[in-house]
Amino acid sequence: MSLAFLLTTLVVVATPGTGVVYTLAAGLSHGRRASVVAAFACTLGIVPHVLATVTGLAALLNASATAFQVLKYAGVAYLLWMAWASLRDRDALVVERDAGEPASVSRVLVRGVLINLLNPKLTIFFFAFLPQFVSVDAAAALPRMLLLSGVFMLATFVVFAGYGVLAASVRRQVISRPRVMAWLRRGFAGSFVLLGAKLAMADR
Repeated sequence: MSLAFLLTTLVVVATPGTGVVYTLAAGLSHGRRASVVAAFACTLGIVPHVLATVTGLAALLNASATAFQVLKYAGVAYLLWMAWASLRDRDALVVERDAGEPASVSRVLVRGVLINLLNPKLTIFFFAFLPQFVSVDAAAALPRMLLLSGVFMLATFVVFAGYGVLAASVRRQVISRPRVMAWLRRGFAGSFVLLGAKLAMADR
């Protein structure tokens, strides 16, 4: 495993995107445990894209404009829904709410998985990214791609969880100020809208 792969992975994972925004929101909304669940969910949402890459579906998605557009706009619609939900769900930042209750954890998990699952750029990213570090002539190309994908997912979980735990650590100071809570809801909603717009304008 090359240093170039590790450095590129860290840069890509640490760059703020939909997963980072969602994990930060989960940490501020529900606390440390929910932020870790959100990080795990976002990481889990990468699995289908990895499988698509190693099975060749990514090539089909890259070649088919229709398949890419359908998945892309499904992702855009979901991000816009997340923006609306961020503004609507005023109870999400209540201190007394138990971050460990099953319903809350389930909702955090499902939303996190969908955020990455409905992002077609991830499939294209893996399709373009992984082959750079795997020799096409290598006898163990498939196991190596799976290993590199596993490392990428592990880095995603660790970095996202770090973001979330950091947000959770300042949670009480933040949510004790109603104006800050209101602006946070607007900020997260605006971030989801901007990320949705960015995805909508994305080309293959």
